[in-house]
Amino acid sequence: MAISVAHVRGYLRWSLLDYLDAAGRQLRVLTRPKPPASWSRGDLSKPTIVLMPGVYEHWSFMSSIGDTLNAAGHRVRVVHGLGANIAHIPETAARVERALGRVPTPAAGQVVVAHSKGGLTGKWMLMREDAEALGLLGLVAIATPFNGSSLAAYMVDPSLREFDPVGPVIGHLTGGASANSRIVSVYPAFDPHVPEGSELVGAVNECVPVAGHFRVLGAPQTAAAVIAGIAHLAAQAA
Repeated sequence: MAISVAHVRGYLRWSLLDYLDAAGRQLRVLTRPKPPASWSRGDLSKPTIVLMPGVYEHWSFMSSIGDTLNAAGHRVRVVHGLGANIAHIPETAARVERALGRVPTPAAGQVVVAHSKGGLTGKWMLMREDAEALGLLGLVAIATPFNGSSLAAYMVDPSLREFDPVGPVIGHLTGGASANSRIVSVYPAFDPHVPEGSELVGAVNECVPVAGHFRVLGAPQTAAAVIAGIAHLAAQAA
């Protein structure tokens, strides 16, 4: 199929806007070095939210989602010590599990709300036998490459090459299909970083009318889909 000049220009335009959005989110680490105190307060009958950012992302990258969920009555937790989140996914999952194990498990359970690589880490955690011991009800993943990304083959950074569709990490996660029923996948209509898309067989899939791997985080449609996804997981676990 021939690719028109207009198509290329549109791709470049949306990609540029997406990177500009990412740059703005990266700067939030300077203005929000600590989670707001309000995030520790919320409705105890609602699941606590564990934010999981993507690769090269500080937790503050997802602060807008955290603010929205806290305003909706959820307590919001972040995991410190992940740095730029470039450790291998199994190692990251183990770190998060240890961090969650050091604090009391909320009576209403916990839901991981993640972006990109964070969703792969969240699924890795759901596939472990001790997921229920941590009170994990499920995962709401935003723009997560569950099927990998063909772009990974061109990356030098090992943390990005983990997204190889035929690599061991994606292979292991694909084999854990039994966890998919506890996953809600929310993804943009156009994602330049995930050509394969984020639809996951057996999960609840929600495509929002937004363009961009990063811009999707700030869209009101995404926030609504995330809140609905959390409610679905809570009802499913009840």
